[in-house]
Amino acid sequence: MLLLDVVEGRQVLFVGGKGGVGKTSVASALALAAARRGRRTLVVSTDPAHNLGHLWDRTVGDEIVTLAEGLDGVEIDPARTTDEHLAAVGATMRRLMPEHLHGEVTKHLDLARDAPGTHEAAVLERVAETVEEAEGRYDLVVFDTAPSGHTSRLMSLPETMSAWTEGLLRRQDRSEKFGAALRGLGGDTQDPDDPAVTLLGDREGPTAKRDRRGRRDQEIRRILVRRQKRFARLREVLQDAQRTAFLIVLTAERLPVLETIELHAQLERTGVDVATLVVNKRSPADVGGFLESRRDQEEVHLSALRQELPGVPMVQLPLLGADIVGPDAVADFAKALAAPSA
Repeated sequence: MLLLDVVEGRQVLFVGGKGGVGKTSVASALALAAARRGRRTLVVSTDPAHNLGHLWDRTVGDEIVTLAEGLDGVEIDPARTTDEHLAAVGATMRRLMPEHLHGEVTKHLDLARDAPGTHEAAVLERVAETVEEAEGRYDLVVFDTAPSGHTSRLMSLPETMSAWTEGLLRRQDRSEKFGAALRGLGGDTQDPDDPAVTLLGDREGPTAKRDRRGRRDQEIRRILVRRQKRFARLREVLQDAQRTAFLIVLTAERLPVLETIELHAQLERTGVDVATLVVNKRSPADVGGFLESRRDQEEVHLSALRQELPGVPMVQLPLLGADIVGPDAVADFAKALAAPSA
């Protein structure tokens, strides 16, 4: 099979695998090949250690830039994404909380900045936004992802975040019903922790307090529902094998093969289709000496991979004699995608 066959008919591709195996090169070459076939394409790096700009030998940052005709690129900045994400959360919380608690909101958000999962959640929001905004603008979006461990967590986050949001919504429903029951039994029940009470004290009557509390609850619900829908849509995209595919890039060595088997299992559990295994930097055959011996050893590792994942197609790309740097080198590598597998 040809690697370009995987692109046909799909709108989203994720390229992942162990660090150092050539994910950025494969993602860029695929994106360029698709663009040259007339598909408007965006290549997106989600790896904190970005290589997209180094590969194309130009500056690529957190704003979309043109890399070639029909091909744009962007490097998602996790720090900036997290800052923007927390700023939006902080603005919402300050709008809902009394003014004397704004300092506490800032303190908690500062602590959350480096909490486990914060960066992943922020990047996930950007991935979801990118997929949504690409509709109608791009025919194909290619994600160059972080190494395997980060990628598997990112792929499982839509399910986790959606379940978490649904839990919050259920708890809010129960809280609203409980509050309504108390008010029905005993008139207006003042909650000393309610922002409307804390902020205004006795200056508001029972009706005004209920109205303020209702507006607050509606705002919280609106935010949670919007987030739930966004993650649910992304989950649907990730699990739609007709629209989305995941490519695992590896080299024919023991550790990348073992990591590939593990990543495949993790993706399978989250319902993500692994369309192809891309064996990069394959040593040439029939050249004698060291390279022939190395290719024989590579074949041992690939045989183990085929035995573990017999149903997953495999494409092999050749070892090149020079680094892939600059548009011309990316274009030359892209030609290998249109050639029969090694």
